[in-house]
Amino acid sequence: MRSSCAPGGSEPEPTEGLKAFGAVLKSFRKRAGYTQDSLARHLGYSAHFIASVEQGRRFPPTQFIDLCETALDAFDTLRMAAGQLSRQRGLASWFRQWAQLEQEAVALSTYECRLIPGLLQTQAYARTLFVNQLPPLGDNQIEAQLEARSERQLLLTERPNTAYSFILEEHLFLRGMGGHEVTMELVDHVLGLAEHRNIELQIMPVVRTSHAGMDGPIQLLETPENRWFAYAEGQRNGQLISQPKEISVLQMRYARMRAQALSFDDSVSLLKRMRGAQ
Repeated sequence: MRSSCAPGGSEPEPTEGLKAFGAVLKSFRKRAGYTQDSLARHLGYSAHFIASVEQGRRFPPTQFIDLCETALDAFDTLRMAAGQLSRQRGLASWFRQWAQLEQEAVALSTYECRLIPGLLQTQAYARTLFVNQLPPLGDNQIEAQLEARSERQLLLTERPNTAYSFILEEHLFLRGMGGHEVTMELVDHVLGLAEHRNIELQIMPVVRTSHAGMDGPIQLLETPENRWFAYAEGQRNGQLISQPKEISVLQMRYARMRAQALSFDDSVSLLKRMRGAQ
């Protein structure tokens, strides 16, 4: 199944534009005789995703709009309505293109050395990050970010045919962000996600005499058309990478890191030992 997502920022909050699009979609869905469940099965999305779009809580991906146009015979009304939409201000402008691509990716690979990726975070771990963010966030902003992150994490369960690969530095778990209980909950959570067939997890050990990822985090994705894109993000900006030569370099580095990191089984064993040792 397919799903929508947000970046490290947040999902769209319900705006008048998103609500209006959702109402139009709902009207055409009912006109065509579909329930949310039956339309979800027909399009290959989850019923939760359909409901979220109709409620104005999800930004509709281009492919989703095109499929709805065909299935609901909407006379291009949905495309025209979508053309008037804009993402909420909480979604960093430099991430918007990547976020759109990520929504339909058939493969997503992530190497992270700074923090646990948003898709794998627990609420407590994410809250720790948001509370410590500078400039400080208000309470309402923190709650909105947490809700958005939870929505995005549905990618892992609503897209069982998408292949997810994560290479995480061991020190991300050893740092103890948020304290002992938060860390142990995080370890348990990641171990649980590792049981999904479409999620591959590898840990890069602290002691490693050679490392292909010393230049920083890597994000790679493959689209349904088998095109590859990459994304690099700094503290205050990010860059979508589409040049084949640049992507080839990042793919080479990621492939080398998969060989350098612990195997899936050894990574799971390490996390279980980490959990039992505390």
